[in-house]
Amino acid sequence: MTNEKALFAEQLRTRTKANAVEVIRLFRLFPKTEEARIIGRQLIRCATSVAANYRAACRARSKAEFYAKLSICVEECDETIFWLEVTEESQIHISEKIIRIKAETLEVLKVLAAARKKASD
Repeated sequence: MTNEKALFAEQLRTRTKANAVEVIRLFRLFPKTEEARIIGRQLIRCATSVAANYRAACRARSKAEFYAKLSICVEECDETIFWLEVTEESQIHISEKIIRIKAETLEVLKVLAAARKKASD
């Protein structure tokens, strides 16, 4: 792996983990209702899955395994955006924080989708 690729991978690993941590912190602000707990758990599962699967992709043993892990990251990142939208639209939680997290998650999704496309070439 070149230094440039290694730096990119490390930055994205850091970024996906930071995004997962922000989602966990956001969940702590949710009301203590059943629907907020259910949606919050779904949100935490997919956001942390992005970070964990990207980390696994960086350790992939083959190009096919790398592509498969990136595909999981893209799916889970998109699902994270879905749960953030549901959180807002159902008025479970609306704040500047959720808007920032959603914007960052969308940016990460774009990067992951582009990386997956490049990996398939």
